[in-house]
Amino acid sequence: MTRLSALHDVGRAVDVVADGTTLAQYVYVPTDVQLESPRPYLHPVRTRGGDLVTAFRPHDHVWHKGIAWSLPVVGEHNFWGGPTYVHGEGYVQLENDGSMDHVALTDLRVAPDRVDLAHTLAWHTQAGAHVVDERRTLGFVVPAGRDDAWVLTFETTMTNVSADDLTIGSPTTRGRENAGYGGLFWRGPRSFTGGTLLAPDFSGGEEARGTRGPWMGFVGRHDGTDGTSTVVIVDGTDNPSHPPQWFARTEQFGCLNPAPFFSTEVPFAPGDALRFRYAVVVADGSCDPASAADLAAVGGREMLSR
Repeated sequence: MTRLSALHDVGRAVDVVADGTTLAQYVYVPTDVQLESPRPYLHPVRTRGGDLVTAFRPHDHVWHKGIAWSLPVVGEHNFWGGPTYVHGEGYVQLENDGSMDHVALTDLRVAPDRVDLAHTLAWHTQAGAHVVDERRTLGFVVPAGRDDAWVLTFETTMTNVSADDLTIGSPTTRGRENAGYGGLFWRGPRSFTGGTLLAPDFSGGEEARGTRGPWMGFVGRHDGTDGTSTVVIVDGTDNPSHPPQWFARTEQFGCLNPAPFFSTEVPFAPGDALRFRYAVVVADGSCDPASAADLAAVGGREMLSR
């Protein structure tokens, strides 16, 4: 029987371990430079069998960090990292890369089949203004009856504590076609380039970008072992814009992102609170649309059980 444990490097990170394999490390106090919009991230993330399914600081986008809550357009601020899309000019490096800063790890509970943690953060602009308070919870769950998969649950509530409108959008809402990224973003390892996207009754490539659905999956192949892994992300049914449009890539690199701000901005006025929930299922081996749907159902059940 698989048993979970947690190793807490106090003031930096929590590792979640299953039978000697580190399933995920949650780095809650990053050391990133301001250009990369310092924010918590999960990396490395591994399958139950030990295969790595995340990338960290890839040379093409050094601000991509495993799995991270990342928002490129929050009012005039960038909590994604790197340059900001400016219509008519392209990507421009502005002095607007904010940070999501650790306040407190308020809970850490370990049971044989799950680890739960709660985290509070304060978001600051590059100029140092405090604009958002966030409460997030993460769960790491080994579901009963599955020896090939585990589930990450992620929930966040953001409150606008500034005096300004912080309407949340994307490069697409600012004028760049089919580039609506923002939200919970997973970046796969470089060997996943050329992988396969899965959705309800769909298996294919980047033609799925911008389509709507309750979940989406990615099958990628590993260097060295020639093995495969599957990642499925499930959108919470009560999330704004559910079912979301999906930002997904297979050709330049592998990524998945249920993007609630893809083509429509979400208002975020002073005092407003926004809540989002997700499940990420990490599995050994390949899936087709039917078996990916089974994984999505597992993730959905774990998300609702919290």
